[in-house]
Amino acid sequence: MNWLQALILGLVQGLTEFLPVSSSGHLAIGRAVLGVEASGDLVFEVAVHAATVLATIVVFRKKIWELLCGLFKFKYNDETDYIAKICVSMIPVLIVGVFFKDAVESAFNSMLVVGLALIVTAMLLTFSDWKAKRSFASAQDDKDVILSERSESKNLYRNGISFWQALVVGVGQAFAVIPGLSRSGTTISTGLICGVKRSEMAQFSFLMVLVPILGEAFLDVVGGDFAASSIGVGPLLLGFLAAFVSGLFACKVMIALVRKAQLRWFGLYCALVGLAVLIFLV
Repeated sequence: MNWLQALILGLVQGLTEFLPVSSSGHLAIGRAVLGVEASGDLVFEVAVHAATVLATIVVFRKKIWELLCGLFKFKYNDETDYIAKICVSMIPVLIVGVFFKDAVESAFNSMLVVGLALIVTAMLLTFSDWKAKRSFASAQDDKDVILSERSESKNLYRNGISFWQALVVGVGQAFAVIPGLSRSGTTISTGLICGVKRSEMAQFSFLMVLVPILGEAFLDVVGGDFAASSIGVGPLLLGFLAAFVSGLFACKVMIALVRKAQLRWFGLYCALVGLAVLIFLV
């Protein structure tokens, strides 16, 4: 991998990690188009994912600091409850990482998997967008919307999400290790379908991935995978920086889009890209 390829793939990762279009799928497509060899790709993937995690930390730094301060009060408060639900959401992806890592890594070399997974992402985004808009329309039909919202708010789970909803969203994240199946698209769509409000789901979706991605990067460093990679340090750093800068922009854009439930256009995009992959790259 040369410097230009690393720059392009880093930008692709940063822009697509937070947008619901599958960063891993676009990286696979980018590698195929640029002619990047398969060896060392997973190391580059982990590096640029770590960059977007850093972008997430920067964007949500106030919320993360608030959670940490609440955690070290050593009592069950809103912050402890939120962290506990994030931990529950990580259980499925931990199981996949421990028992199915080899199968996941082999999927990164299959453009057929990428194309089909992008189409599945398109269906998920379209359905969740439709469901979210339908729920909003039902609320608008109420004779007294304000009283309806107040009544509904009394029945909300603590922090806007329950433990079972967090687990279901975590299952979505576990499936999203498949390249082409968008992590943010799958987790946000799963949350919306389960009844989590849009305003709560974007933040939870982005925060729940912090520990798994950082943990994967740490294991690769400790295990020597970075040292054994055929990719040079220079391209890795350039890809990391490109993913970080573009990720800052994409994260803020995605938060605004989720709150407006404008996901169907991304669904159309994923469907078109998935079909293009199946036609031209398989």
